[in-house]
Amino acid sequence: MKPLMRLLYQLDRLRLYITRPITVGVRLILTNDQSILLIKHTYQQHWYLPGGGVKKGETLEQTARREMAEEVGAKLGRLRLFGVYTNFYEYKNDHVIVFSCDDFTLADEMDQKYEIESLRFFDLDNLPGDLSPGSKRRIQEYTSGDGLPIAGVW
Repeated sequence: MKPLMRLLYQLDRLRLYITRPITVGVRLILTNDQSILLIKHTYQQHWYLPGGGVKKGETLEQTARREMAEEVGAKLGRLRLFGVYTNFYEYKNDHVIVFSCDDFTLADEMDQKYEIESLRFFDLDNLPGDLSPGSKRRIQEYTSGDGLPIAGVW
């Protein structure tokens, strides 16, 4: 299944190169004490903040809640806007809204989605070496506590 997911991912990158769409997505900083929840996709090499794309007719908050329920089996309480970012990597015109949440519950069991290889809590001061660059920057901003919300480049 992993090779198929990687092939589909590469085909989607080609589509992005050709069409250069404008997209909107959300990512979440889910913290529990001094740890953060990260995911690894079957089609990518790095650990990421969980999240996904906004669907038509959906608010940013609805997207955050839906994606966390689907990807990690989380039911979210209060969300806080963390930052708004632009991402032009991989031919995208992507806008990423990041929320933070420390009020959530995880389902005891969840259906493992084909796109999620692994999910795990990491200590904020002991993050994985293969953390995606954008996720790493967001976590550094979060732990620095310099003030919210932030706007910038992903």
